[in-house]
Amino acid sequence: MRALLTLILQISTLVFPITSMLAVGLSYTVREVARPLRHPHRVFRALVANFVLVPLLAFGLTRALRLEPSLAAGLMLVGTAAGTPFLIKLTEAAQADTRLSAALLVLLAPVTVVYMPLVIPLVVADATVNAVSVALPLVSTLLVPLAIGFGLDAVLPTLGARLLPLARKVSSISLVVLIGCTLVLNAPRFRNLFGTGAISAALLLVLGAFTMGSLLASPGFNRRTVMGLGAAQRNIAAALVVASQDFDDPNTLVMVVMFSIVGLLVLFPLAFTLRRQAPTRMPPPLHEGERGAPV
Repeated sequence: MRALLTLILQISTLVFPITSMLAVGLSYTVREVARPLRHPHRVFRALVANFVLVPLLAFGLTRALRLEPSLAAGLMLVGTAAGTPFLIKLTEAAQADTRLSAALLVLLAPVTVVYMPLVIPLVVADATVNAVSVALPLVSTLLVPLAIGFGLDAVLPTLGARLLPLARKVSSISLVVLIGCTLVLNAPRFRNLFGTGAISAALLLVLGAFTMGSLLASPGFNRRTVMGLGAAQRNIAAALVVASQDFDDPNTLVMVVMFSIVGLLVLFPLAFTLRRQAPTRMPPPLHEGERGAPV
């Protein structure tokens, strides 16, 4: 049974980001996604929040809570990894602008590929990070499906319109499966983390990152919501790749997985709470498959 759940988890871990990013590409044009990136001051704020403030918070928590080295390494991995397709679902739950979240994701994911190999060896003793091992899964599961979606929407719009609702449904189903399998498979491992400060560190990092991201954003519900959620929901895929390939202690991997669960358990309820603050005058809902429809 455990082997079957592990296989299902591995499949859903691939299917979720691929279908999420495909749906983004089918929903928006390149120009629509790139439009928010034309504001240098907003791009700068996003980079500072995700690659300066959040890593500093993670580093401070490892010291303040005196985490053992393997757990501290796991927290630093998630602290330095940004840009995840989970942001799309969180933004949708908060009824914020998914175009902003797609633009933020496109900005953060490539920077993570360069950033992690440079920073992790500086803050984690004896750590070596292979940039190629981080880049390949990010490019194949995030950027390639996004590009395919853009291409289909531009060249074969009729086919793209038919694929969009399917991509959305598969993305939502795979997310539920991913969360369920992760909880079932890793529940026993979390018992060893009680009393180590790991759970407190993960919770404080999620809440602290959300607060810093939202406060650093430009005024407006959409920008503050997307920036806050984007800073809090770290790139678990990138962190898992590094934890599994470059660290021998299994507690580092367990810490990353535990953070992912804490993040989901905190951020989805938070997103549903934020939707109460969404602007009351929303544009009329678009039909399934129309460009610009929420992902």
